[in-house]
Amino acid sequence: MSYLHDAPGRYGGGSMSNIRTHILGYPRIGEQRELKKATELYWKGEIPRAALEAIGKDLRKRNWQKQAAAGIDLVPCNDFSFYDQVLDAACLFGNVPPRFTWDGGSAGLDLRFQIARGAREVKKDDGSCCGGSCGTGTGETSGGFAGEMTKWFDTNYHYIVPEFRADTKFKLSDTKIFNEFHEAKALGLNPKPVLVGPVSYLTLGKVQDADHADFNRYDLLERLLPVYEDILARLAAEGAEWIQLDEPVLALDLDAEQKACFAASYERLAKAAGTAKLLVASYFGELRDNLPLFLGLPVAALHYDAVRCAAEVEKLLASFPADKILSLGVIDGRNIWKNDFDASLGLLEQAKQKLGAERLWVSASCSLLHTPVTLASEKKLDAEVKDWLAFADEKLAEISTLAALLSGTGDEAALEANRASQKRRRESPRIHNPAVKARVAAVTAADGQRASAFPQRQQVQREKLKLPLFPTTSIGSFPQTAEVRAARAKWKKGALSDADYDAFLKEETRKCVEWQDEIGIDMPVHGEFERNDMVEYFGEQLDGYVFSQNGWVQSYGSRCVKPPILFGDITRPRPMTVEWTTFAQSVTKNPMKGMLTGPVTILNWSFVRDDQPRAVSCKQLALAIRDEVLDLEKAGVRVIQIDEAALREGLPLRRSEWQEYLDWAVESFRITASGVRDETQIHTHMCYSEFNDIIAAIADMDADVITIETSRSNMELLDAFVEFQYPNEIGPGVYDIHSPRIPTVEQMERLIQKAGAVIPQGNLWVNPDCGLKTRGWAEVKPALVKMVEAARRLRVAAGAEAAV
Repeated sequence: MSYLHDAPGRYGGGSMSNIRTHILGYPRIGEQRELKKATELYWKGEIPRAALEAIGKDLRKRNWQKQAAAGIDLVPCNDFSFYDQVLDAACLFGNVPPRFTWDGGSAGLDLRFQIARGAREVKKDDGSCCGGSCGTGTGETSGGFAGEMTKWFDTNYHYIVPEFRADTKFKLSDTKIFNEFHEAKALGLNPKPVLVGPVSYLTLGKVQDADHADFNRYDLLERLLPVYEDILARLAAEGAEWIQLDEPVLALDLDAEQKACFAASYERLAKAAGTAKLLVASYFGELRDNLPLFLGLPVAALHYDAVRCAAEVEKLLASFPADKILSLGVIDGRNIWKNDFDASLGLLEQAKQKLGAERLWVSASCSLLHTPVTLASEKKLDAEVKDWLAFADEKLAEISTLAALLSGTGDEAALEANRASQKRRRESPRIHNPAVKARVAAVTAADGQRASAFPQRQQVQREKLKLPLFPTTSIGSFPQTAEVRAARAKWKKGALSDADYDAFLKEETRKCVEWQDEIGIDMPVHGEFERNDMVEYFGEQLDGYVFSQNGWVQSYGSRCVKPPILFGDITRPRPMTVEWTTFAQSVTKNPMKGMLTGPVTILNWSFVRDDQPRAVSCKQLALAIRDEVLDLEKAGVRVIQIDEAALREGLPLRRSEWQEYLDWAVESFRITASGVRDETQIHTHMCYSEFNDIIAAIADMDADVITIETSRSNMELLDAFVEFQYPNEIGPGVYDIHSPRIPTVEQMERLIQKAGAVIPQGNLWVNPDCGLKTRGWAEVKPALVKMVEAARRLRVAAGAEAAV
């Protein structure tokens, strides 16, 4: 059977070459974050569901037309989501956790929001939302804690984790994928439906079945495949030429069972697709031992990430099957640097010589979901650095230009312009700082060692801080209200003077600290009202960074971040946080916790230069943050938190490469923290992660206190620390700040008791899961009051109101 496509046509524009172009996905948030704003209005009950859906439909239309106009032959559909594409797939398959009220019919938008955010009583049945928590739209009472959220491979995108049980059943339960296919067809386009593949779906999920300890998620494959078969058959019947199935787990270490699942799945799916052709997409890492499995899949086309895996392309081509098309992802879908056309054309020409033009497609390495939408909105971005960049829209043009150049129909002037831009970047004097390089070279092992071991430090810190048992604190940020955002916007526009803005921020800080004292928080924080983002705020004060105005990317749900752009060697010209922390300390007699973002997180949450190893950039950041830590200590700050929320997400996908990464990541953290005296308490914080595999590295960071997100997993993530016998102090989060649900005192008390049963009480802190920036005061105040009351009850029960 031949899988070769017909001669490519022109769909809504189409490419000018005879080599086909496509992408795996496109940013869904809108150039001005229209989706975020509309979704949050819906959650507040300020617009009806119909209005939200109309905005989504308009965004999809604009996105598709933009791609077609740029010369993309096959535009993806079903890559759009109001929250998360994995959650959409779960609802498509009818994989709804039983704690949510669902009548078994259509698993629609409100149900997806419930699973993502947690559910509470639904008061309306008119399709509008219910005041901060979304329901089914049925008018019934519904409840349930939110689905667990974790990072999508080694990116900063979060997905809602599918849940599996021995009795999990699947059925086609939503029409979103079909609706959006028809929307794109109606615009005269040739849409390519996108769906996470069955093996990746099962691998990325989690077993939640305490009654069946020996249950194997892959046993569900036989129940899941008929739903996939129905979907593929229906799409083919409705006119789909191509269907894309994403299988990014091919970049992981797969066991024999997972590999067998691939063979079992695609033999069936290829038949079910009928007249439609299947494209299986792998990305984020080399295939290595999975390469024969990938090449042997009985599908029409295979997509390969040639950005992260360029060294493997030759091996791929040497054994590429004669009956398949190769989609080569040469444009970086995860970073913002302009493509080096000469380098990409070298790979593409190699593939063309091997396969022929009719069997080669040009694409981005992965979905463009991970990049900002367009440089066209950047009116103030540093002109020199802007010349080196390409956001999603510019990447569309790069794909079409490369395809045309490869076909011999391209504009040679575009190639020369690209070469000139690459040369300007390489030779720019702003990139390299000899003093920074010399300082990094001078780092020794002693720079990463505290003066004393933890037990000695712990005793000194207890004597100095005099905290009670179960000390309460928060992770750092407090609500960034509309008033705070408005004041910042006025200040940036020059409508509010520096002095007035400073006075406003100090008043917000004072009120926040005094309120924490009033309710009994043992270790307050200053609230971070002066900060726009935990990474951007520091990047703005470091040389070697530039910033976009609208370079937003989706992190999770309606949460968008604007990663700073690390383009050169890093220095800290002046203190960054000392003034705000010392002001906050002046408001309270309790120990004020200084708040910093760690070097690994700043690195992983930035768009990072690609002209030197990431480890080198990270060590430069570590030295800059070390200077800030020492300045805080000199100013009298006794507790300093250095957040490493993104430590785990930087792990390479292959275990064989983990240790190298962990070595330089842990070293970078220790460089930042190890210059202080014993009495200075160092905290760190980590977001949702599977900690088991890296617990030794976490312990090696040697932070005095670590806070982690555990409430969504019902303290399950704490198990790694227990089994390892983690020696230092720990604050497992007792309520989920990503959900609008306000937990009861009893619920938090139970979680603390559960932690206290396995962690020495003297080492246990009480805190929320994460920062409170995205929540409202109406949620934060009662939740923290209840958290303090839960800690107080446990002290009473322990007969330990006195200090430890």
